[in-house]
Amino acid sequence: MQVLMLKQKMMVAVALLLTTGCAIQPTGPNDTADQTGNVPEAVVAMAAPDQDVATARLVPEDGCYWYEHSGPVETTLLPLRTANGNPICVAREA
Repeated sequence: MQVLMLKQKMMVAVALLLTTGCAIQPTGPNDTADQTGNVPEAVVAMAAPDQDVATARLVPEDGCYWYEHSGPVETTLLPLRTANGNPICVAREA
């Protein structure tokens, strides 16, 4: 009886683990994912090394450039920064 319950628990755990990676991020009309890599040369020149400029994009909500950092577990958007550590943003009109 205990073996059967253990098998059932293991099957549920495996099913949960397999389905956790199936989530799809919602996309909408303001999604900036399709604008990846559309970065001016001046921004590329300002960017510090060890940042994936090929995945960089301008996020309209804050006016700054962000890039995709692929870590060991997940891919995260991080602000594109200069060698001094300052974020690279477009000038806002006053």
